Amino acid sequence: MENDLLAPLKALILRQWQAHGRESPIDGLYLTAATAPAGPIHAVYRPSLCVVVQGAKTSMLGDRAFRYDAGKCLIASMEVPIRAEITGATPDRPYLAFSLALDPATISDLLLEQDGTGEAATGPALGVHALAPELIDPLSRLIALCDRPRDIAVLAPLIRREIVWLLLNGPMGSALRQIGLADSHMARIGRAIAHIRAGFAAPLNVRVLAGIAGMSPATFHRHFKAVTAMTPVQYQKQLRLQEARRLLLSDGADITRIGYAIGYESPSQFSREYRRLFGAPPGRDGQAIRRAVTRHVEM
Repeated sequence: MENDLLAPLKALILRQWQAHGRESPIDGLYLTAATAPAGPIHAVYRPSLCVVVQGAKTSMLGDRAFRYDAGKCLIASMEVPIRAEITGATPDRPYLAFSLALDPATISDLLLEQDGTGEAATGPALGVHALAPELIDPLSRLIALCDRPRDIAVLAPLIRREIVWLLLNGPMGSALRQIGLADSHMARIGRAIAHIRAGFAAPLNVRVLAGIAGMSPATFHRHFKAVTAMTPVQYQKQLRLQEARRLLLSDGADITRIGYAIGYESPSQFSREYRRLFGAPPGRDGQAIRRAVTRHVEM
């Protein structure tokens, strides 16, 4: 995409970032600005549209890498744990991006307005696409609403609906249909994932998950791996360890107690798997991230 087409979005993101930071006044709209490469960043992506207007980023889903830079966007069609890195950012050309939550109910509603629902084949929960030029105007209008808080409640839902409609009728439509179709393979896997997330500390029962998805265990395992690039056990493990890191950051709780709270029966296994994912044992990593947050607050 031509750089001048992205200029309005760049200016808006930078201004709103300086005014509000990551969390904008619009529900589900998050902004990012970075002046240097950063990562690894561990997070759970929810159904959303992520757009980079300057710089570059890589998101890892299991062993699959999704790279996107200025003028590209990433669609996340369900909740998946990822590891990401900002790979392109300098003080002169900072990384600028935003993400917008996608509402499955809105997608389902707009699918009824289409002449047929089209295909929604099972595929990875993440996908990278070029940002369609016709999306720049509504996305700019939505971000600009941050300056007009009185208008947000009335106008933001209308603009978001316009954005979803354009997405559905463009090259990213197939990914969105996976979110909106209640009986698609993606939606069935999504129901099983919601069950895992609701009770991630409990032992995993693949037969129960397959029943929730309305599939045989073998079919469920195949579709789950196709969507998440992980087995159900690997998915649960990532959720557990990300929750452990959140607990370490929030209250610095006893490491052994955290391990038991997230479902581990062996403190040594918890520490070993935590280190494998985050690169340091829980005690040392917890101290490091608390120091980093303290420095950020002091700045």
